Amino acid sequence: MLKQRVITALVLLAILLPALFYPSPVPFTAVVLVLMAAGAWEWARLNGVQGAGALAIGGVCVALCGATWALGGLHVPLPWVWAVGGAAWVLGGAWLLRGGVAGWPRVPRAVRLVGGILALWMAWVAVVQARMTGINFLLSILVLVWVADIFAYFAGRAFGLRFTRSKLAPSISPGKSWEGVWGGMAGVVVLACAWVAADRYFQAGVPSFYSRLAASGWWLVLIGAVFMAAMSVVGDLVESLIKRSAGAKDSSALLPGHGGVLDRIDALLPTLPLALMLSSFAAA
Repeated sequence: MLKQRVITALVLLAILLPALFYPSPVPFTAVVLVLMAAGAWEWARLNGVQGAGALAIGGVCVALCGATWALGGLHVPLPWVWAVGGAAWVLGGAWLLRGGVAGWPRVPRAVRLVGGILALWMAWVAVVQARMTGINFLLSILVLVWVADIFAYFAGRAFGLRFTRSKLAPSISPGKSWEGVWGGMAGVVVLACAWVAADRYFQAGVPSFYSRLAASGWWLVLIGAVFMAAMSVVGDLVESLIKRSAGAKDSSALLPGHGGVLDRIDALLPTLPLALMLSSFAAA
């Protein structure tokens, strides 16, 4: 399993890194579009659509993203898209987690499928616009999710249930604890402060996500970092809820040793549009 994970990770890095650092954003845009199409296919399968139907859902996602690309939507500021999408993630995520695993099947399948496609489309537009803003800006968002996950893991292992008597969401993800969430938030706050300091020291030409927030005050950096860490957990838990409802361990086996595409991007689905929402409001 470890060998598979390492090989898959190396292959993904060999594809993503050249696309990310290529002078034009076009290769990166295309690579991420393929990943989102795969994610839409997985989403369909997790919601009971198999075979040609699942492929069709992937095709709909590609068509929606492709139309946005062709019509120039990637170059247009979309603050209200991020605001509406961000509100949907906050309110919808809270509602879904409150309903638990048993509540997911009660949502009409058509609503689930459309919601999934829109979430993937919005994340794709957000990550491409973040890349167009600058690599420093995009990486500061991606690393936030990774740091939140890593710090949450180690904090949960070290302090899990030492300060609280209950797990975070035992029926959805039994391994997660409140201590892990707090550890992830603390790690992201440290990351944000360090990144702002690095931007200033190295005089970064393109401000990071944190430096954009810092322009409006350090209070926004701290609130934004904690909020983003929390929403990364929401994205992770929502995907776990859907997998449990479907009786699946992984979203698919597309990435040997890692599960599926959704398993790798679940925390990014809410955080990418929310990062652009916060950046838009900070710049206003």
